[in-house]
Amino acid sequence: RVRARMSKTGESYASARRNVVLQSPTTRPSSDGYRLRGGIHPDTAAVANALANHGVVGTHSGRPLSEAMILGIGGGLGAGYILWQFRGHPPIITLAFRNGWQYPDRWLEKTCRRLGAAVSFELTSGSITAMRSLRQALEGDGPRPLVWIDAQEIGYWHLPEELSGYGGYPVVVYDEAGGRFSIDDRNSEALTVDSTTLRTARGRVGSYRNRLALLEAPREISSDRLVQATREDQVEHLSAASESFSLPAWRKWARMLVDSRNSKAWPNAFEGQTGLFGSLLTLYESIESSGYNGGSLRDLYAAFLDEAAELLGLRALTSIADGYRELGGAWSRLAETAAPGDREPFAPARRLIDSLHEHVLEEGDAGGRAAQKTAEDIWRLRTEMQNVAPYDHNEFTALLQELSTQVDVIYRREHELIMRLAAAIGR
Repeated sequence: RVRARMSKTGESYASARRNVVLQSPTTRPSSDGYRLRGGIHPDTAAVANALANHGVVGTHSGRPLSEAMILGIGGGLGAGYILWQFRGHPPIITLAFRNGWQYPDRWLEKTCRRLGAAVSFELTSGSITAMRSLRQALEGDGPRPLVWIDAQEIGYWHLPEELSGYGGYPVVVYDEAGGRFSIDDRNSEALTVDSTTLRTARGRVGSYRNRLALLEAPREISSDRLVQATREDQVEHLSAASESFSLPAWRKWARMLVDSRNSKAWPNAFEGQTGLFGSLLTLYESIESSGYNGGSLRDLYAAFLDEAAELLGLRALTSIADGYRELGGAWSRLAETAAPGDREPFAPARRLIDSLHEHVLEEGDAGGRAAQKTAEDIWRLRTEMQNVAPYDHNEFTALLQELSTQVDVIYRREHELIMRLAAAIGR
């Protein structure tokens, strides 16, 4: 379905997949009846898929809540830009796009509370106890458990060892058979890991070591509750003054792309262009959902606003949704500027990144060998380009100016849309 859409529309893999998932989620049943529904963002997909497989529906539609609705109920969008600098290493860029991205446990608690669901966390330093708790949860009658993994240690993304401990996200574990655990990580085909791999991946990151979340939800979520939930926190979070977690983060980033005085500004952080190639690819992965964090989420939020417009009877939300789709296009153009699809060596790197995503999420276990080979090619190219300047001096200066201009336009457009949204929902 993704490839057919790519042929018809000329979209990139990431854009085509995002649209396919939004329009018609996968519903492939597994051997134990769990249905793989795909997904875009790890946290929102994990909640949506766990509840859907437990038979939870909204009374307004009689259907499971969409991933878009879960995103909106959790407060919608966020913003985050951080440039990390560690001695002896090139800069590391973090972009984030979901409300409460820096506090995933608080986001989950907030989302469940608004749904009228309960969530309980188990957090233990012992891996044996953690695996025992997971197996007990799999034997229970509630929604399948959520567990937090390290993206490198889980194995199927085939990240290099030096990225162990850099972070991860929640997945649904829905079955154990033959010494392997079945994982729902937005995949449309079976994806499994052995118990040792899962135990290691769960225990690697200290802030959520061995965390397990159990959800308790009613079979039906009333329209009244959803009406209240869809109004909460849509505006307040992004309207805050934080330059790390709210809309001013984009304004700060636009400035840091060209500021020659600040040590964390790009002209200084990437002096000599060391590590620049990898950071520009990170921008592409982060924005276009070809990595593992879901992309800019503006299209997903637009889908939420369309649903909310019908639920709340507010037609104004439909035009705001269209604005967010246009904004998603602006983010995609920024990703294209950062890593042009018609320029070497960005073009082959992008193809490899998209292929890895496809092997993991569209092929699952069957794509394991291809995924490993593709990942090796990606990281070989990243390593080769680590100390190579992809641009001459004038091109580099022009690139930073163009990126800054585009980010500033995005910031202003985001601010305009959030003000329109505030007026529409009376916040």
